Amino acid sequence: MTGTRSLRILVVDDDPAMVGAITALVGTEGHQVITAYDGLTAVKRFREERPDIVLLDLAMPGPDGFTVAGRMRAEGDAPIVVVSGESSEEAKVRALGIGADDYLVKPFGRAELLARIGAVMRRADRAAIGGTAGGAGGIGSGPLTAGNLAMDAGRHEGRVADQLLNLTPIEYRLLELLVRANGDVVPHLQLVRAGWPAEADPDLLWLKPHIARLRAKLEAAAGPKLIPVRGVGYRLETE
Repeated sequence: MTGTRSLRILVVDDDPAMVGAITALVGTEGHQVITAYDGLTAVKRFREERPDIVLLDLAMPGPDGFTVAGRMRAEGDAPIVVVSGESSEEAKVRALGIGADDYLVKPFGRAELLARIGAVMRRADRAAIGGTAGGAGGIGSGPLTAGNLAMDAGRHEGRVADQLLNLTPIEYRLLELLVRANGDVVPHLQLVRAGWPAEADPDLLWLKPHIARLRAKLEAAAGPKLIPVRGVGYRLETE
């Protein structure tokens, strides 16, 4: 079960049979499906329809799924679940690094598809609630800072000087934890639990691509350096 509320699901796949199969599977839960059969149409539908979640294939005409995922992530925070026949670790890591929230390998069953959708939506909903309430640490009393970086839980955003960082909900939670550590090392397990709070047993493999994107955003804005501590975790350079 994916929950009680009806979702607007954008299904992107160049195979009409697969689109039809997914539509039938999620339709049993009362969800509304928006379809796209190529990359350009997928980005257009994402921009115009503002779906709650995207089920995205990787191989398609026009921009491929990796490119589409990156464009979607740049425009909004709707969860993206890659649904692909490609099962290699390289493809999974690349998709997660670009901004996908989960990766489901074809073929799959109805129960697994609905469980993945439900898990991703719970994480997204929890992130939204956490941003409004100031998160588990309750930083709503004022900005949390590290050098020239300031985080505002009320707005769920981070800024380096006057430059706004385009953070996903996962990146925001990771960065908040690192800032709170005040330069100390945050272990991998603690980070992954903060990034995916709704998951009982989050996979450490999820962490690396999100940390890489977060480091790149901080570096581009001339913010604090995000430093790996081999075999232990990460820390922010606060000087």
